[in-house]
Amino acid sequence: MTTQALIIIDVQNAIDDPKWGRRGQPEAEARIAELLSAWRERRLPVVHIRHDSTDPVSPYRPGTDGNDFKQEVAPQIGEPVVDKRTNSAFIGTDLMDVLDELQVRSLVVTGVLLENSVDATVRMAAGLGFEVIIPEDAVASIDREDYRGKRWAAEDVHALALSVLEGEYARITTSADIIGNLP
Repeated sequence: MTTQALIIIDVQNAIDDPKWGRRGQPEAEARIAELLSAWRERRLPVVHIRHDSTDPVSPYRPGTDGNDFKQEVAPQIGEPVVDKRTNSAFIGTDLMDVLDELQVRSLVVTGVLLENSVDATVRMAAGLGFEVIIPEDAVASIDREDYRGKRWAAEDVHALALSVLEGEYARITTSADIIGNLP
């Protein structure tokens, strides 16, 4: 079995800022924490992605409480942290070097927001030849308005984003299924 790295994207205090509006998947952080615990128990590789926004009013900007990792998924000493400034964790970062050093070609990708940074990272990872697995209950989406002005509930955004990624870019499953299949 190929060693899988757990990738945790942008799970920082900023995601709770009211600017994002209503969020679905309130259990996502708890599922990520369960995956993280399973990875740590088995001494499998974990990589934390931190968004360092360059927008001066972003809740993700460095030097603010929003930039801090949420406590339930905060990195431990020895776990790599990759800082990014764009939506994809591969652009302008050392993520590829970290993954090469860990010698992994399979990624379990979790985090926020599914339809933004998770999507961009997953697509790029698949294009780079990684096997990508997304636990649908360990990623979260927000309500969105499309270009025609129609409002879409976070649950619908979530389902559509997962269905677009399924097959070509990733395999969609649950955190329980992933944990159940760990060595």
